[in-house]
Amino acid sequence: MKFLETKIPPPAVMALFALAMWGLARVTPSFSILALVSFWGSKLFLAAGLVVLFLSAINFIRARTTFNPMAPQNAATLVTSGLYSFSRNPIYVADVLFLISWGFYLANPFALALILLFMAYITRFQIEPEERALSEKFGPDYAAYKKRVRRWL
Repeated sequence: MKFLETKIPPPAVMALFALAMWGLARVTPSFSILALVSFWGSKLFLAAGLVVLFLSAINFIRARTTFNPMAPQNAATLVTSGLYSFSRNPIYVADVLFLISWGFYLANPFALALILLFMAYITRFQIEPEERALSEKFGPDYAAYKKRVRRWL
């Protein structure tokens, strides 16, 4: 299934998974958690996702490199500072935080379980191809970075 690698923009993948979560929440039992937990949990994860996304974008802008996930080979610089010193993929971490927020809003454990499938899809069809492109482009610098920093968290 190599033909899917870096073909679907990650925001579109996230939107498709959010839609699938909504659909699943409509046909399966919901959490019996307090509305307050669902409300504040969704807000907390949404805020965390926005902060992570904003700080990640700032790192790319400061490095004057592309953050186009469809063309990782166009990266001009290897970004390793800021949030990228904790995770090699903080933008995808932000996507997961957004989906967790949505899952809390839906208050549905089955919908939340789809996040694991999102992570598996993004890892296989987006992150692994990006890692190959960055390894080719930045060689030993990227290899050292991979040893130092985890893929997700």
